[in-house]
Amino acid sequence: MNELRRPRRLAPGARVAVVASSGPVPEERLQAGLDVLRGWDLDPVVAPHVLDRHPEFDYLAGTDADRAADLQAAWCDPSVDAVLCARGGYGVQRMVDLLDWEAMRAAGPKVLVGFSDVTALHEAFAVRLGLVTLHGPMAAGVDFLKNGRAQEHLRATLFAPETVTVVTAESGRAMVPGRARGVLLGGCLSLLAAEAGTPYARRSAAGGLLCLEDVGEETYRLDRYLTQLLRTGWLDGVRGVLLGSWENCDAYDTLRPMLVDRLGGLGVPVVEEFGFGHCAGAVTVPFGVAAELDADAGALTLAAPALT
Repeated sequence: MNELRRPRRLAPGARVAVVASSGPVPEERLQAGLDVLRGWDLDPVVAPHVLDRHPEFDYLAGTDADRAADLQAAWCDPSVDAVLCARGGYGVQRMVDLLDWEAMRAAGPKVLVGFSDVTALHEAFAVRLGLVTLHGPMAAGVDFLKNGRAQEHLRATLFAPETVTVVTAESGRAMVPGRARGVLLGGCLSLLAAEAGTPYARRSAAGGLLCLEDVGEETYRLDRYLTQLLRTGWLDGVRGVLLGSWENCDAYDTLRPMLVDRLGGLGVPVVEEFGFGHCAGAVTVPFGVAAELDADAGALTLAAPALT
């Protein structure tokens, strides 16, 4: 797996677009997120359909066509330096086929930030645009609004990425000890399983350091997703695994034996509770950047800063 092209870091005064690629966005949370971004000396602009609701499906922020149009317009706007997703939920898979990838490629590299359902965009941007993307807090996300650690790690990654080339987790520990080098990828486990075999997903995680997390899933469902990836060969050749949060899943003591059973046989280092995803104080992880994982130390060292 090759490293991907790194976008440029942000500078004070940078214009950033906020889009709703998935679920509906609460207006009060959006406004609070915009205030945080302005406090960073950024110039946030809200895409036209961010506060829309789909007329029939209340789990979607507006129609597929409108969500795709907002994302594409923001990405292709030369005055916009970064695109921040407002929240996750569900919906990226419904609109990703509507994007004009040639036009987005021609627009050149810029920063994309998001997680959860945005996993489908991380995969698509890697495959279609060859770009590093940031798995990090979203502009109207609860953690982004209320947790200083999550805010500061994202802010440092955006403005001074050389200061966060070593990522550690307070509770991170080895499930399977060892060191490994590879290119970071991953995201929400259920989305990775759902994306497998589509034109917008990597054919495998070979050569990668795979980051996995999820939210609100029962253990048997997580087992099913991992088993699907194992059976398809998608995990063949993976170099190492980082496990993030499992918020609102079964108790970790119940979940952990399944993770050991499914991942322990890969023969690669696995670190658990690494502090990314749907958890308080989640760190920002750059997908597409080469790194070294030290599972015993619970540390991830980037070979280069996330952004140039």
